[in-house]
Amino acid sequence: MKTLFLSPSPSPLNLRRVLVLKNIAVIGLTLAVLVVAKGMGMPLPYAVIASVLMVLNLLTWVRFRLPWPVQEIEVFGQLVLDALLLSALLYLAGGATNPFVLLLLLPLTIASVTLLTMYAWFMAVIIVACYTFLMFFYIPLPHFHIDHVVRFDSSAWMMWLGFVLGVGLISYYVAKMGNTLRERERMLAEVRENALRDEHLVALGALAVGAAHELGTPLGTMAVVLKELEHEYAAQPELVKELQLLREQVSRCKSILSQMLSSTEHARAESGFSTAVDRYLEDLLAQWHSMRPSAQVSYRWTGPSPAPQIVAEQVLGQVITNLLNNAADASEQSVEVEASCNAEQLLIEVCDRGSGFTPIAETHAGELFFTTKENGKGIGLFLVNAALRRFGGVLSLSNREGGGACTRVTVPLARLRVTAST
Repeated sequence: MKTLFLSPSPSPLNLRRVLVLKNIAVIGLTLAVLVVAKGMGMPLPYAVIASVLMVLNLLTWVRFRLPWPVQEIEVFGQLVLDALLLSALLYLAGGATNPFVLLLLLPLTIASVTLLTMYAWFMAVIIVACYTFLMFFYIPLPHFHIDHVVRFDSSAWMMWLGFVLGVGLISYYVAKMGNTLRERERMLAEVRENALRDEHLVALGALAVGAAHELGTPLGTMAVVLKELEHEYAAQPELVKELQLLREQVSRCKSILSQMLSSTEHARAESGFSTAVDRYLEDLLAQWHSMRPSAQVSYRWTGPSPAPQIVAEQVLGQVITNLLNNAADASEQSVEVEASCNAEQLLIEVCDRGSGFTPIAETHAGELFFTTKENGKGIGLFLVNAALRRFGGVLSLSNREGGGACTRVTVPLARLRVTAST
């Protein structure tokens, strides 16, 4: 099942920047270790170290040229390689006795800030394991005449404990700071997305108002002409019946346009009326079926009886009508509606026996101008989502067993209930 408006994942661009900064830092730190070791006359395998660095950075550069996005597990893997490479350098240059051993905290800090908390703790375990290994196994520095076999007294173990404590503090507090920053980034992205949707809605609203004004005149002309045709062909009952149906549909269109022009955002109570939620849905389905008489629709209420009282919101009715139209377009011979409620939520499910949602449709459904219909405009589900946000509702899409699709609307009852001021 797909639920619209999921939280965005971390930006691949940010992860790419992290990889670039990480490689720059590792190269700089490696050069620092090599310079110090060279000044002390230590015989390090410089050619091997330089070759490994060049190969790793070449692979990273090639990876950036590939089309698929950078994933967090990939960043974690490269940080692990950096920690192991730095540990190998420290092994050749004094191990835990080398002052640069604290540089092992660099990959941990990067992981704690940029990756999920799980990866930060995994990196902490790896860093502690590397530090512990370097306490026992290393090539001593030539100017530090310390017996690495007998030097492990209480002070050495206190240093180890202090290092582990520092690793734990970084993993915990820096990871929490990173989570806070990611949550802030997610909220900012959601605000930007909502602002963009609102801009689209304002533009669509302006176009709708203009269209409503322009359509009023031709619809009025059609109603007059249809009435004259009824009188002219009064001797043909079958034709008169068809003309009456057309005139009813024209009147329905004029009524909808009038409501569009007269309704305002602040007049919620005035635009609706109090009714039981099950009765409201029955009337709405009957009204929709009069517009789509060829559709075969079944309705089932599984909530409590008597049903709670709500305000018969025009916007909510438009949401359900839009979903009913989509289901009828997919399979007019089978449209199933099931509704229920509990103490907190109203649940409405509209199902059909059409071809269901394709993987592409499940991914992009609800985006403006995306449609799978031959003559669709791609604004139906977009407007449904926008309307549901007014009520704090959620729209979920899924394919059903045996073929077909289901759309599920969940709306908080607190936003629909009748209050004393209604």
